[in-house]
Amino acid sequence: MKLTVAEKIIRTHLVHGNLHRGDAISLKIDQTLTQDSTGTMAYLQFESMGIPRVRTKKSVAYIDHNMLQAGPENADDHLYIQNIAKKHGIYFSKPGNGICHQVHLERFGVPGETLLGSDSHTPTAGGIGMLAMGAGGLDVAVAMAGGEYHITMPQIVKVELRGKLPLGSSSKDIILEVLRRCSVKGGVNKIFEYCGDGLKYLSVPERATITNMGAELGATTSIFPSDEITFEFLKAQGRETDFIEIKGDEGARYDEELIISLDELKPLAACPHSPDNIVPVNELSKIKVSQVAIGSCTNSSYMDLMKVAELLKGKTIKEDVSLVISPGSRQVLNMLSENGSLSSLISAGARILECACGPCIGMGQAPNTDGVSLRTFNRNFKGRCGTTSADVYLVSPEVAAVSALTGYITSPEKLMEDVHVSMPNSFTINDNLIIPPSENGDDIQVVRGPNIKPVPKTHILGNTLKGTSLIKVEDNITTDHIMPSNAKLLPFRSNIPYLSNYCLTPCDEEFPQRVLENGGGFIIGGSNYGQGSSREHAALAPLYLGIKGVIAKSFARIHEQNLINNGILPLCFENEEDYDHIDMMDEIVIDNLLNQIDCPVITARNITKNRDFKLLLHVSPRQKSMLLSGGLLNLIKNSK
Repeated sequence: MKLTVAEKIIRTHLVHGNLHRGDAISLKIDQTLTQDSTGTMAYLQFESMGIPRVRTKKSVAYIDHNMLQAGPENADDHLYIQNIAKKHGIYFSKPGNGICHQVHLERFGVPGETLLGSDSHTPTAGGIGMLAMGAGGLDVAVAMAGGEYHITMPQIVKVELRGKLPLGSSSKDIILEVLRRCSVKGGVNKIFEYCGDGLKYLSVPERATITNMGAELGATTSIFPSDEITFEFLKAQGRETDFIEIKGDEGARYDEELIISLDELKPLAACPHSPDNIVPVNELSKIKVSQVAIGSCTNSSYMDLMKVAELLKGKTIKEDVSLVISPGSRQVLNMLSENGSLSSLISAGARILECACGPCIGMGQAPNTDGVSLRTFNRNFKGRCGTTSADVYLVSPEVAAVSALTGYITSPEKLMEDVHVSMPNSFTINDNLIIPPSENGDDIQVVRGPNIKPVPKTHILGNTLKGTSLIKVEDNITTDHIMPSNAKLLPFRSNIPYLSNYCLTPCDEEFPQRVLENGGGFIIGGSNYGQGSSREHAALAPLYLGIKGVIAKSFARIHEQNLINNGILPLCFENEEDYDHIDMMDEIVIDNLLNQIDCPVITARNITKNRDFKLLLHVSPRQKSMLLSGGLLNLIKNSK
């Protein structure tokens, strides 16, 4: 049987099911990662399972999100995670060591293995040939406890890269082109697998840029083969023994195919306020820029920042432009410092931020009112940057650097002739901020700060589900809308009662109070509801408030699973036109639910409108058991 790269890894990790598209499968997970924004909740859930030590090959806890310590909340969370990691067999990457995806690629990623992370950009490791998937914290906790990861066997999209990128274009432009063609919902339940003669010109960090931003497609993951380019990267990291070659078989079957002629690709930009709103950079040349931010898990590698340093060397940024740069890891920062490139960045006028997510998640560096911010990040949802009125454009590091010099969005071709950057033969290795776990964690005391609250309790599904339509939102509502993640709220990611006061407030400031006054009810959504971050807080906050179900045209994959994990029904309109017949504050009831849940179509009634409508529940038998039990934790406890 001829297999793709993804199919080869899935087959060797398959616990249940087969490679038939659309079937329910479960996979053995080799590695997990968490970050501090989602990690505290994941480790609280792991603790509740009573497992003394993780059962994965390797689990790593990173501190890279909540870095501003204006109060004790973030430091308390970091201490809790460090204690948990030491006690339960988890490696701990200290604050300042770098962004989880960049560090994992450098120091831990292994071709051919599976990785599950409580961050939607975990597929970054697909650039090194891992099957890497983002998930909610509870799914990651289950994987750490030795449980398999359950998904629908995805379709596999072949993306053939032909030729070589021209001067001025970059791997960022490749993924922007894929987004232009496929949209932010075009990858749901799909794996994007890259191949073609163009691969030999793309380094591992460049491949990782593509797999990282593949998350914006809504894809299960993206992956490159593990080849001679992969080997050279691992060898330069002192990890050549981790290499294994994995290539797709000639004649392997794909469900869809895209062909991208790299030599025809021009620099692209994602315009406000969506990663798939793509236009050529040269069409934006009249737009004045007030801020440029370079970094994030998408574009903060050594190669990225070396190109930026070469472009800025001996020059000065425009006087009315603020330029901030976040190196992706301490390894990157060390090497820039050692070869003098850090001095070039500073001399040009760049402000160097710490090795962390920073502005990408709204943690500082909000643009000015009505400002234009050019960013090398992966998301430009309205308000995510911290300034609701700002316009954020997503571009490559080359475009960002040149635009900082001109003050306008500028295509970089003319300045690229003098830029000569190549992959180093060896990277600077210093893992002294990665703390190994204790061999015997029995004596480790776990310290919990007062901001760390218990996981909200779920409830067993009843036979009648009745409530009010408490909010009605449009298409492409993100988890940033559902559970905002700005600098003011991030310190409270361990405190669901507090966070719930801000649930869906970007859409309707009165929503939390309305839910409490009505004793819970329903959320009515458009298509692709819950796109973006994997944060399960976007399910936990509605759960705490009393939301009983979300009725939408369609759901993003990870958020749908997070709702199910927490016992909230994710229901889809059978006929999308029924969305137009529900208004806010309509009373909705689903009778005989326990019998209807086994039917292909569920009948609901809009009592206010005196009108029946049909709903679909796209769940596997296991997911159905979760909903009946009141969520995944209840199902696990009941099975013991």
